[in-house]
Amino acid sequence: MELKVLKQEIDRIISSEDSNENTLQKICDYLERTVSYYDWVGFYFKNGTKNELKLAQYTGEETEHTIIPFGKGICGQVAMSNENFVVQDVSEQENYISCGWKVKSEIVIPIFVNEKNIGQIDIDSHTANIFTEKDELLLEYICKKIALILN
Repeated sequence: MELKVLKQEIDRIISSEDSNENTLQKICDYLERTVSYYDWVGFYFKNGTKNELKLAQYTGEETEHTIIPFGKGICGQVAMSNENFVVQDVSEQENYISCGWKVKSEIVIPIFVNEKNIGQIDIDSHTANIFTEKDELLLEYICKKIALILN
């Protein structure tokens, strides 16, 4: 994974004069296409005033998890903890919502606007023990850049 190249392309996508929805979809598509072990890439955002997340743009297999209550699964836990959550082996997580039998690991990074957690980027991989510090750094970078356009 070449962080510099990935970040440059993310910057290019974000700086294009496109709608926020199209920008987020382009980021999903780019990451899934470019990082070989990113098998599902999506964004969840707080659903209005409800204590739940709503699926927004994504790339990968369809999911029935379009609404996730705060506290449920990895995404729901990040909505409450406001912290990154890297799960190297989903079979070892008690509070895990299965998105499919192929998913072996997951990483979720929150998006903050004005110091408030408004959503997150969620990546699933069909490979266990695959995520590294580089993935966290890249996804944190993306979330900070996204926060600027959603502000």
